Amino acid sequence: MDSSFIAIAFGCGLLVYLINLPPLIGFLAAGFVLNAMGYESNTALDTLASLGVTLLLFSIGLKLDIKTLLQKEVWGTASGHIVLSTLLFTLVLLGIKTIGFSLAMELEWRQAVLMGFALSFSSTVFAVKVLEERSDMSTFYGRIAIGVLVMQDLFAVAFLTISKGQVPSLWALSLLVLLPLIRWLAFKIMSRIGHGELQTLFAIFLALVIGHGGFELVGLKGDLGALLIGMMLASHYSASALAKSFFNMKELFLVAFFLSIGLNGMPTLEALWIAGILLLVLPLKSLIYYWLYSRSKLRIRTALLATFSLSNYSEFGLIVAALAAKQGLLSNDWAIVVSIALAVSFVISAPLNSNNESLYRRLMMRFQPKENTYLHPADQPIKLGDAKVLIIGMGRIGQGAYMELESRYPGQLLGIDSDVKKIELLKELNINAIEGDASDSDFWDKTSISEQLEYIFLAMPNHAGNLYALEQIRYNHFKGRVAAIICYPDEGAQLRAMGADDIFNIYEEAGSGFAHHVIESGWGANLEAPEVKTQR
Repeated sequence: MDSSFIAIAFGCGLLVYLINLPPLIGFLAAGFVLNAMGYESNTALDTLASLGVTLLLFSIGLKLDIKTLLQKEVWGTASGHIVLSTLLFTLVLLGIKTIGFSLAMELEWRQAVLMGFALSFSSTVFAVKVLEERSDMSTFYGRIAIGVLVMQDLFAVAFLTISKGQVPSLWALSLLVLLPLIRWLAFKIMSRIGHGELQTLFAIFLALVIGHGGFELVGLKGDLGALLIGMMLASHYSASALAKSFFNMKELFLVAFFLSIGLNGMPTLEALWIAGILLLVLPLKSLIYYWLYSRSKLRIRTALLATFSLSNYSEFGLIVAALAAKQGLLSNDWAIVVSIALAVSFVISAPLNSNNESLYRRLMMRFQPKENTYLHPADQPIKLGDAKVLIIGMGRIGQGAYMELESRYPGQLLGIDSDVKKIELLKELNINAIEGDASDSDFWDKTSISEQLEYIFLAMPNHAGNLYALEQIRYNHFKGRVAAIICYPDEGAQLRAMGADDIFNIYEEAGSGFAHHVIESGWGANLEAPEVKTQR
């Protein structure tokens, strides 16, 4: 791949980052810049882009609970939105035809429905990147947004399989038997190979060879295979660490994906006009999402933030337009129209998601809407019970604090964590813990910090999350004491300035705690302290 691709991608990404926008917008712009300079997409770039999308779907599967897809707010919203949004865009495209654009004159109602179906989708790549950057993948709104996207991916895979006219091989039925066997064998191997580079390589083997390659071999979409393999491994204890090890790798490959969008072709004036009309319709697409989420008895904030994550066009639209052009159903200019609408929708959606909290508060203050009378169980007010100590973040440090305080506050401790799977494991250990995301303003809106609480421990690994939680605690006029963990001294200064009462440096205290443990259990019990020799 030409070094100009890397240089221009980095330069554009850096410029966009300096004005507080996601670098991916710069990568999109870099594609158009390279196109204007006469560059074209090539095999190497297409391969890297394909790898990025495949690994993205695999990593989504690693974090996805299959139960999420069965929830009404996921499958109901995904299915309802496909139908309503397809109808909306079909009418819009037929309306554009009546205006007299020559590009739209080729649209019959079948082609209009096809493009409407493609435009109804939202971008999995964009939404996952935004949610990961905000550490919101495990939040309730993040999970239902990702669930809708996964359902859309399944619809897309079904459509692409049908549209190619390729009937899956009879060997595809063998997957019903082979997949459980592969899962069992993969669990055995992953439990034996540790957490190093061999485990990462084995995961890549599963995603690309077994998942992507195996499904392609039997006539199914390879990306579906990568997604399903990831979902099969999601319950393994190494899945979370494995997803983190994939993060930087897929991020690098996805740069190629964003570059490839801009390299599809330069727009004509007519293509720009049509793309502009599609962008004007984007808010209506978002309103459909919001209406369907609200019908699922979600809180206003949950419905709004999930909608923001999905307020864009999808790369799937490009695939459909390119496929239709290849089959002679549409001209290739429609792929350029979709690529422009896609790129600009990312530019619009990025600040929406970066400032979603402040936008939510402004909208609530201005319109003061009423919440649903009956709320979804996951969106109901959080009850603290008889707790006097709140431990936010139930990782190793949070669990250690809980165990240490259990004798002093029997039956009066409550742990908070955003990871549903972790909460289930903690309950099996008889630890009193509930799901909640303290880096989310909605958690504090749903929680009444009463005077019964004496202590709040901020044990989240993310310093930004602890800072935000402390800000919300002080905003709610909490009168008890607040303790927080830090990794670096400057983090402690920030927390002190915001009113934290106690600071615990996990690196410094780990050493002293280790020495204290050895002295207490060894020298103080069974061994004599070593003789100290002094030099004369």
